[in-house]
Amino acid sequence: MNTRTHLEGLQISQVLYDLVADEICPGSGVNPEDFWRGYAHIISDLAPANQALLETRDRLQLQLDEYHSARRGQELDMSEYINFLHAIGYLVAEGDSFAIETTNIDPELASTAGPQLVVPVNNARFALNAANARWGSLYDALYGSDAIGSEESGTKGFDFDRAHQVIHWAASFLDQATPLASGSHVDAVEYALQESAAGTTLSIHLQDGTTTTLANTGQFVGLRRTDNECVLLLENHGLHIELLIDRSDKIGELSQAGVKDVVLESALSTIMDCEDSVAAVDADDKVGVYRNWLGLMKGDLQETFIKHDQKIQRSLAADRSYQNPQGDTFKLSGRSVLLVRNVGHLMTTDAVLDADGNETPEGILDAMVTTLCALHDRTAGKTSRNSRYGSIYIVKPKMHGPEEVAFTDQLFSRVEAVLGLEPNTLKVGVMDEERRTSANLKESIRAVKNRLFFINTGFLDRTGDEIHTSMLAGPVYPKDTIKAQPWISAYEDRNMDIGLHCGLQGKAQIGKGMWPMPDEMNRMLTVKQAHPEAGASCAWVPSPTAATLHAVHYHQIDVSAQQDKLMARAETPLEQLLTPPLLGSERLAPELIQAELDNNAQSILGYVVRWVEQGVGCSKVPDINNVGLMEDRATLRISSQLLANWLLHGICTDDQVVDTLKRMAAVVDQQNSDDPAYRNMAPDFDNSVAFRAACDLVLKGCEQPNGYTEPVLHKRRREFKHLHSNRT
Repeated sequence: MNTRTHLEGLQISQVLYDLVADEICPGSGVNPEDFWRGYAHIISDLAPANQALLETRDRLQLQLDEYHSARRGQELDMSEYINFLHAIGYLVAEGDSFAIETTNIDPELASTAGPQLVVPVNNARFALNAANARWGSLYDALYGSDAIGSEESGTKGFDFDRAHQVIHWAASFLDQATPLASGSHVDAVEYALQESAAGTTLSIHLQDGTTTTLANTGQFVGLRRTDNECVLLLENHGLHIELLIDRSDKIGELSQAGVKDVVLESALSTIMDCEDSVAAVDADDKVGVYRNWLGLMKGDLQETFIKHDQKIQRSLAADRSYQNPQGDTFKLSGRSVLLVRNVGHLMTTDAVLDADGNETPEGILDAMVTTLCALHDRTAGKTSRNSRYGSIYIVKPKMHGPEEVAFTDQLFSRVEAVLGLEPNTLKVGVMDEERRTSANLKESIRAVKNRLFFINTGFLDRTGDEIHTSMLAGPVYPKDTIKAQPWISAYEDRNMDIGLHCGLQGKAQIGKGMWPMPDEMNRMLTVKQAHPEAGASCAWVPSPTAATLHAVHYHQIDVSAQQDKLMARAETPLEQLLTPPLLGSERLAPELIQAELDNNAQSILGYVVRWVEQGVGCSKVPDINNVGLMEDRATLRISSQLLANWLLHGICTDDQVVDTLKRMAAVVDQQNSDDPAYRNMAPDFDNSVAFRAACDLVLKGCEQPNGYTEPVLHKRRREFKHLHSNRT
């Protein structure tokens, strides 16, 4: 039985009340009564407005469905279509040019380009790994991945040939990032320090007997010495590189210059996710999410685990100390700047009920509690702060257009007032992942121009919304073909162009999406360079190793210079953005249709079974070809919406889809056969909650609000937890 505390007309789950009263409020300067009183007032004022926004979504979708139904079989008349979108309020008029006015943004977000991690905050180990991924060993990233090719299957123990390849690769990278006045880092035999009255200088002795310096001597910015080791700190494009020199080390012995490692400043920022990568469906789950975020903000989060039969305790990394060439000491942060992603406007939570027993909006609860937790980062005397300026960074997903973004601005202002914060202390990251936001991006940015720190494209959710918005316009292309349609490039280009024209350069991040294949780092090194080339000041990666390797791209490319070039190009037409990826009169071969059904059904089941029955919100899920892909609710949204679209337009039948789901369930069962906690879906499909959830997502996909998967997942996860608790 879930006991509750009754306060200020609220019915607060006891576990959440206790967390706030006993763990979050002490030391924050806020008492629990004031907190819940403020929450009650916000709910009273803003919950109806939240609901009205959701009703607007439904109204617009109904009008879109009616428009497309009336023109079924006709080619889309873009001029008429755009006029219609304006008439119903889907498109809003654009105002005059402006620039964002956000202040107190940390340089990792405002002016320095680099990788960004996204991790489920309810997994303490992942959260700590990500927070500490600010610095990463390039040697380890290269040696332990396929970045320089896969290890030979017959190799046992330490591979000396591979180690030499790593050392050579890293030295070649240094030639790109910190070139020498003459010669190559590959030929360096000694990095020598000379002391003088003017300070410390760096010279490099080469294999041919010559001595050189860095081509830009200003790139040598610091050093640190211990008994055996000397750390040289270099800088390029605002990012730092450590050369660890130790000839007595077993790796240092392999380098003719004694370089035992090259450590890169890697994940400058990390999104601690309460949303798409988290399965949190009740008060107990939310408490786990909030408690870890609290630990990160206090700085005392720890996790103990067993690895290779050894007990390991992980905590937040300390700052790194150096001495500059003039002899002054300074520090660099040892951790990523942490952002917290709240949930969107759609879902409600039973963690807090209103006076009538109704669930309250989960996004409002997230804003209040995650901000309360973050007050601990601002306490007097706290060292190693997350934000030097006391800013609190909240990423807000799944907002539809300027009106919903403005609602978030209003919500944040109310939270600031309740918790005694200066206006615009809460900064907002706007996820440009819904079609109505993309089409009205300039006005969406204007709505939060005083607190914006981030805009980011999210191809996965954006594609799911693209399909659902135009659900009745006709059948869409297969998933991979959708990625090649013109609207995708228009989406990415317009996000960059509008962001730059709204003054984000040097003030806020303009980001790109996730690399989904954590085991394919060689391919990532080739493909993901396109993100900084496109002017993105951050892009998402799935692991600390990927962050270190992706950091190489930001040394190779000056993102600020790229943005300067992009400022001169013409903005991509809105018509291209609004052209849906429809199959039209093209006919697909039966074998292609079945292959697409197999691929999407397997993807849906592989993710849903872990979400519903194990509470895993994000994980590396093997696809139909056993390639590990990072899956979350956004990937699920695409796959389920595509199959729902094909069912609606007769590309496939209900029986065909159900048969495919059953066959793929057996495949997924086999792929999870080594997991002792796994419950098979086949052949007892009627008693598999996960299988029924997958069927709901597809067979009832058209009726899901904006194609979101959360309502089905939450319902089925709660069902599974209830059944399991009753049996135990």
